[in-house]
Amino acid sequence: MTQPSDAHGPGAKPFTVEEGNRRIRSFVLRQGRFTTAQQRAFDELWPRFGLEYTGQPRDFDAAFGRHAPRVLEIGFGNGEALRHASGGDRDRDYIGIEVHAPGVGRLLNALGDDDSRNVRLYHHDAVEVLENEVADGALQEVRIYFPDPWHKKRHNKRRLVQPGLAALLVRKLAPGGLLHLATDWEDYAGHMWDVLDAAPGLQNRAGPRGHVARPEWRPLTHFESRGLKLGHGVWDLLYDRVG
Repeated sequence: MTQPSDAHGPGAKPFTVEEGNRRIRSFVLRQGRFTTAQQRAFDELWPRFGLEYTGQPRDFDAAFGRHAPRVLEIGFGNGEALRHASGGDRDRDYIGIEVHAPGVGRLLNALGDDDSRNVRLYHHDAVEVLENEVADGALQEVRIYFPDPWHKKRHNKRRLVQPGLAALLVRKLAPGGLLHLATDWEDYAGHMWDVLDAAPGLQNRAGPRGHVARPEWRPLTHFESRGLKLGHGVWDLLYDRVG
């Protein structure tokens, strides 16, 4: 049974509910405070920027009204990076996926303020969107910034970056496409290397277990800046789709 398409915001399950089947998820719905402005964004701006999950292959040319290279960001949070990148890169289309309603509402308001034309959003589980709505080879780039590290060892199986996701992303990326990940958790960086350096079809641009300086298309967030001042590390990993 799928969540009704007109249900958004707190209380709406951003994943397919299958009775008797409890799937391990990479997220917990810590929704936080949902403001009146964010609910109004869903009411007024979702029809313009939102993509309803249908579980069927998506015609993104129709959704954007043009054919263009496409960038997908998984787990965009409050949307700072997605807003920054899409605003400076009008020739490409951007697809954002986020399960947390307050972040989606906040970005909807920002996109409305910007009169954005090249961004569409899903309020749904990224794995389901990739599996069912994105055609193989349809993406020029995939970005995953600061996913939940699930730092307790017994919870590592909940981490988003796993061999199954790596194989799925290889399928969805066009040849020559780019996978960009960032984390501020050293143990998770090591986990990413373990998974992605071994994934057929991906090549670490910086060499095995290598990382790069923050690319200009990923903005420095306030949280990240504060962490760097405290001596915390940040790892940006770039993988090219090869073969």
